[in-house]
Amino acid sequence: MRIDKKVALITGAGSGIGRATAKLFAENGATVALADLNAEGGRETERMVTAAGGKALFVQTDVTKVSEAKRLVDAAVEKFGRLDILVNAAGVFLFKAIAECTEQDWDHVLGVDLKAVFFASKFAVAAMEQSGGGTIVNISSGCGLIGIPENTIYTAAKGGVIAMTRAFAVDCAPKKIRVNCICPGVIDTPMSRGAFKSLPDPEMAAKANMAHTPMGRFGEPEEMANTILFLASEQSSYFTGGILAPDGGFSAC
Repeated sequence: MRIDKKVALITGAGSGIGRATAKLFAENGATVALADLNAEGGRETERMVTAAGGKALFVQTDVTKVSEAKRLVDAAVEKFGRLDILVNAAGVFLFKAIAECTEQDWDHVLGVDLKAVFFASKFAVAAMEQSGGGTIVNISSGCGLIGIPENTIYTAAKGGVIAMTRAFAVDCAPKKIRVNCICPGVIDTPMSRGAFKSLPDPEMAAKANMAHTPMGRFGEPEEMANTILFLASEQSSYFTGGILAPDGGFSAC
């Protein structure tokens, strides 16, 4: 599934699924623009890509700010001349009982997990039109498909990503831009590990999630990157508005 000579922009590229996707894209011929609020993590991903012979540009970005989302897309186009692929992988997680959730919690989670996806996609679509088309891959979550205890705000955001993916796909099809998303289960990333650590009994929570996963293990970032590469490549050329759930069977039971 080569994506030779394509220019891809990946948010949340400083760790986890975003980093794994950046590395895989570069291995398959793409030039990658990388965004993350964490400058250390983003620059490390940039070093990994360039050390392996790929081309990369890191732009420290707060994706919740509309002006920075536009600056990010503009920087990628200015550096590489075009934009073909956008992967919205930036995300934050929150385990919190409804009664304890604050307005700040709502604004923060929705800002990163939903608002940022909309505005990065908005500016990317304009750039992709100039390139004759493109693909957008959003990272939702299994939490957008099923209810998870003490997870309402994150679930709302990720459910919104699913609905927004379908709406973008309909609007963008005439522009030759495909829009799809994946709904991962629990993936072994810093974000997931941090989420479990925020709970009173992290070990019990991890075991409960594992027990609900028919394949009996958590996913790896590289497995998600493989699915994202499929959606970004011409191997999925007739696939838009689609929702894939690489979750080890979590949402099936």
